[in-house]
Amino acid sequence: MAERVIIFDTTLRDGEQSPGCSMTVPEKLRMARKLVELGVDILEAGFPIASEGDYEAVRAIAAEFPEVRVAALARACTLDVERAARALEPARRPRIHTFIATSDIHLRYKLRKSRQQVLEEAARAVELSRRYVEDVEFSAEDATRTDPEYLIEVCRAAVAAGARTVNLPDTVGYSLPEEFGALIAQVARALGDSAIISVHCHNDLGLATANSLAGVRAGARQIECTINGIGERAGNCALEEVVMAMKVRNDLLPFETGIVTEQLYPASRLLAQLISFGPQPNKAIVGDNAFAHEAGIHQDGFLKERTTYEIMDPRTVGVPESKLVLGKHSGRHALSKRCQDLGYALTREQLEEVYQRFIAFADRKKGVRNEEIVAIIEQVLAGAAQAAD
Repeated sequence: MAERVIIFDTTLRDGEQSPGCSMTVPEKLRMARKLVELGVDILEAGFPIASEGDYEAVRAIAAEFPEVRVAALARACTLDVERAARALEPARRPRIHTFIATSDIHLRYKLRKSRQQVLEEAARAVELSRRYVEDVEFSAEDATRTDPEYLIEVCRAAVAAGARTVNLPDTVGYSLPEEFGALIAQVARALGDSAIISVHCHNDLGLATANSLAGVRAGARQIECTINGIGERAGNCALEEVVMAMKVRNDLLPFETGIVTEQLYPASRLLAQLISFGPQPNKAIVGDNAFAHEAGIHQDGFLKERTTYEIMDPRTVGVPESKLVLGKHSGRHALSKRCQDLGYALTREQLEEVYQRFIAFADRKKGVRNEEIVAIIEQVLAGAAQAAD
């Protein structure tokens, strides 16, 4: 039996607080509805102390979606925790997610506090949170740059105070997969089964997905992630990437999630509509080019057998179909298929002439539209008709 991994979606909190990603309360409600359809286990709806809008969004989402666990973020201080608790009052399954930085660089330059002060504040925040909700998560911000022994000490104090989940974020995307996995394993051994270990990886070195999967293999059972990988700076671990990695490579990653994968692409499209940008075209799983083929060798192999160049069926992630993009790199096989799709049955000689004209035309363009292909075909057919006369 595959082990279950909890998907903690923070699109509406960590994702939304990054440049160009702000959403209104109605927009957050629309996105939350799609995330519920997607099957996320925990929906982090916002940071209630940050603004009135965030407070209202958490409260509205908590009231609207009773079937999902709704989380609210709070710094390890009384004002934040109490504000989060008030925002979560309508929720049937509320979670307070409280955090404090634990690395020496944060303690020295940002918090200007001692290790002992931070440890005590972490425990107090968890204790206070437990007065309001049963489900409390504690995050050690900048865990990957924290002294491991001290990190374990803080995590044990948080668990003793009532935290059910301990999150170890790679806050600045600093860690490498082998290193991150070793840290997760060390903390998992220290905590045993007293808490669920969570990972929250940023993408500053392009390793957020790899680090998250390394964490799961080392004992973590919750992944914090976002749709399209949006988030601070270079973004967060992309939900669609970790979920499909575990699905496609279940032989090496024997884990399962509750995600309805056919909703991944629709969720990505909705988010792109709500914020100021979408994923880059070559974005894994949901980018415009994720299931597009232009090179002639690839197109020929794909047309003979899809799995030669696609490791997943696009329909499993909600993409209607693969695309054959015709350009200067395309071959005869793909052009022949397009001609047939456009309603033309060409002889071998006609196809060859269409192909030669097409390549010459495509050399001057970034891509060739169907109407331009039709014009080339009509020119060739007209020439053939004149020659016959």
